[in-house]
Amino acid sequence: MKKNKSDLIRYLFFLSAILSIALIILISFFLFKEGTVIFKEVGFLNFILGKDWSPTNTPSSFGILPMILGSLYITLIAILIGGPVGIITAVFLVYYTKDKHYRFLKSIINLMAGIPSIIYGFFGMVVLVPAVRYLFPSNGNSILTAGILLSIMILPTVINLSEVAIRAVPRFYYEGALALGSSKERSIFKVVLPAAKSGVISSLILGIGRAVGETMAVVMVAGNQPRMPKGIFKGARTLTTNIVMEMSYASGVHRNALIGTAVVLFMIILIINLVFTIFKERNVNG
Repeated sequence: MKKNKSDLIRYLFFLSAILSIALIILISFFLFKEGTVIFKEVGFLNFILGKDWSPTNTPSSFGILPMILGSLYITLIAILIGGPVGIITAVFLVYYTKDKHYRFLKSIINLMAGIPSIIYGFFGMVVLVPAVRYLFPSNGNSILTAGILLSIMILPTVINLSEVAIRAVPRFYYEGALALGSSKERSIFKVVLPAAKSGVISSLILGIGRAVGETMAVVMVAGNQPRMPKGIFKGARTLTTNIVMEMSYASGVHRNALIGTAVVLFMIILIINLVFTIFKERNVNG
């Protein structure tokens, strides 16, 4: 009976793994089958380097460079703000927080992870947009506003994974540094964090993935202007918002162009993950 039960569980795990792989293959097949049509129509380089997106004009124009740059700029701002804040918060939770305070702070962070993106979008509209409008010469709906909002949204991911990585470092690293005369802060930032570098970078990569793929919150604060970004105080449109805003009425080549946009987004995520994997392996081996 025990052997049969063990075999059954092993087969269930195997089927789950096969199902996951099959779903990824199906998604990739659909995307590339439908999305590469636009590459044949206008050319791959013309599609990703084109500066004009006018699918309803005659003649139509399908250039997604403004959306690519909009996604990259917003994501860069988000990770530059949210990354350091998340890592420092994780350090605070591990080394500076008392147990009773830790449980409260941890529950707040977990609650942040469960808040729907539309709620973050409303927060951005009501609080961040007026604040940016007041502080800077802009109408508030801008790349900067979207970046700040996404930096808040990626905090739970960066904090939780960085905390796990820091706690995984053997305690004697920290205590040994203290015993050698290092200050608490120097022990943390010169010994513990470098030892946890792989996990911390993983948290940043997942934060980037969350930021690049976010849609609804960005729709509500970024301005949604399909043109070349002209500064962080101007509006922009991302790859995800471009798909969401136009897919409901798109047809024919226009629809293929939107699916092609999803293919480009998919490729960007793959490239990010590949670069991270190479970096991680070099870090482990070297």
